Order: sequence, then C-alpha cells, then structure tokens
Amino acid sequence: MQAIINAKFLVDDGILENQILLFDNNIVGFTEEVPEGIEVLDAKGAYVSAGFIDLHIHGSGDADVMDATPEALKRISSILLETGTTSFLATTMTMSEQAIDKALQNVQQHAGQVSGAQILGIHLEGPFINASKHGAQDKAYIQRPTTDLIKNYMQEVKMITLAPEVGGAEYFIKFMKKEYPHIILSIGHSDASYEESQESFTWGVSHATHLFNAMNPYHHREPGIVGAVLDADVTCDIIPDLVHTHPSTLELVQKVKKEKLILITDAMRAGCMKCGTYDLGGRSVEVSDGKAVLEDGTLAGSVLKMNEALHNMIRHTSMSMVEVVNAVTKGPAQKLAINKGELRVGYDADIVIFDETFNILYSIVGGDLKYKRYN
Repeated sequence: MQAIINAKFLVDDGILENQILLFDNNIVGFTEEVPEGIEVLDAKGAYVSAGFIDLHIHGSGDADVMDATPEALKRISSILLETGTTSFLATTMTMSEQAIDKALQNVQQHAGQVSGAQILGIHLEGPFINASKHGAQDKAYIQRPTTDLIKNYMQEVKMITLAPEVGGAEYFIKFMKKEYPHIILSIGHSDASYEESQESFTWGVSHATHLFNAMNPYHHREPGIVGAVLDADVTCDIIPDLVHTHPSTLELVQKVKKEKLILITDAMRAGCMKCGTYDLGGRSVEVSDGKAVLEDGTLAGSVLKMNEALHNMIRHTSMSMVEVVNAVTKGPAQKLAINKGELRVGYDADIVIFDETFNILYSIVGGDLKYKRYN
C-alpha cells in the first residue's frame, strides 16, 4: 500500500484537503494519518485526480493505431503518460478492410502488453460514415454498416462512430444496441438532419463524436446534428484545441451539456512531436503552429495533449477545476461503465498529479508509478 500526502484531491465533485489518499492496485480510501511502513508520495500542494481517459486518439509520439504493430501501441501508451492520460480507446481510421482488420487484430492480441497508459479497447471511427462528411477519412473506403468487419472483435470494440442516415444504418444500430449494448454508438462524420439525428437516438445512438466537426453546421432553420445533440440527453465529445472549436463554442456547449460533455484529443501520430510532415491513414499531413492539415487544408485530427485540453477549458470557459477534470475522468468512465475516473474506494488506482496549469508531475496506472516529471 502507498499514500499521497499534501494534496488537493478532486473527489466527490469537490476538492478535499488535509487528507491522505491510500492505494494499492485500487483506491483504498482516505485517512488522516499515514500507516506505518508504507511508501509516501508528497504532492507538495499539487492537485490529485483520477487518471485522464481519452475516448478518441489515433496516435502520438510518431506512432499510430493503424500502424498495426505492438511497438506502435507501446509507444502511444508510454508517451501519453506525460499528458496525464492513463487509459484510452485505440482509434482506427477509414482504410481498407485488410488494414482495419490488421489494426483490430493487433489491439486484440497486444493491448495487454503495454506498460504505460492502459488500452481500454477500440474506437472504430468509420468506415460507416457519410462520404460528404469524410473529413480526413479516405472516402474511397467508406462502406455500409455491417458486422462483418468487426465480428471477431466485439469484446474489444467499445465505440463506433457512424452516420445514421446512410443505407443499412438503422438496422445496424438497432442490432448492435440489442446484441452488444456495451458498444457506444456515436453519430459523427454525418450529414443527418435534426429529425434524423433525433430518430437515431431512439434506435440506440447515445453519443456524438467531435461535435461541430465533420458534420453539418448549426443553422437557425436547420439545426442539424448539433441542434439535436444540444436538445437531447445524449453525451458528446469535443476537441478543445482552439483550432477545431472557437472558445465561444466551447463555452456554449459546456453550458448546455454540462456533465454530458467529454473532452477528447483526436490526436494523430504528430502528437507530442515537433512540427513537420506526418502520415494519417496513408495521407500526408502538415503540422505547424498546433494545427494538422491535409494538402487541401482539411483538418486532419489534432496534436492536442490532454493536459493542454484541460488548460484551454479553464482559460476559455467558465468551467471550474472539478468540472473540467470530470470531463476527462468521471464522464468518460461512466460512459464506458468502468471502475475508473474517480478516487473512489475499490476503483482502479489510476492517478495523476498536476499543478495549477496542468503540468503533469506524476502519472500512476494501476497503483504503479509510471511517469515522474522530474527525477
């Protein structure tokens, strides 16, 4: 068992001080005195929360999930620790069936071998999307929704981003909702109308992928997907890199969605790397000034770090420290129905320690110290 002392603990939707956190592989609880003979970590007044969870990340550290190698997963898992992310969904791209199958098989076989941030499963972004809203996805490989592509990976797949208005989507969504309720069905890369979006929520869609991006814009006569999401009791995620979304938009969404808002990075292999030219799904991406674009100027994922996402939300919205952190801990954990995301007794001891500007000082996964900023 270990202890963390001298910290501001983000717990129970508040900040707890003058307490000591005890943990082993799981959270043991809080106490006022350190038991004898256990290891003590002094937070020196820093904040302590559950580890950050990223529901949508393609890669980082010059590695991508679509590389489909154990080394790529290990690289992503390792480098994410410095951003405070202690678990994530390995996110795929719209590519050939062979490339997607290879990536899914790689996660299935090697996810448990990573030693950094834990891989919680797979986020299948496409290929069941609308060609008119393909974004940085390769529209040549878009296909109708079918279980054929994922039938061997139903336990690993935790989220699917799809367009509910395309042919075959209604049957697919209803089937998946009934047979595989653990899989989150998310509207994204879609041109669905307000009415179509609302109807898809009754079928089983319960989330929206990177709200505002790769979907029809909000219009006062045709509110589209955004209007439907803002009106409904579904969750949504957003990329707060100040490139994909304006600060005013971030403020609007958090005011409306509150605890239903989840923050993601949508980072590609250039995350945590220098500016330059990188690959995303077989397409060339130019990265400069915190922006990743294809040759035609289309936004191609992001280079956002999760701790930067939190800092942006604190600076540019009225969200409190607790609310911002909940959007990357409690919120995504509850969406995935896992025992993470809170410093709660019995939950996994995924813990991050950070300062007031979200510089990550320590990252702990399953009770083991995996990252320390300064030696």
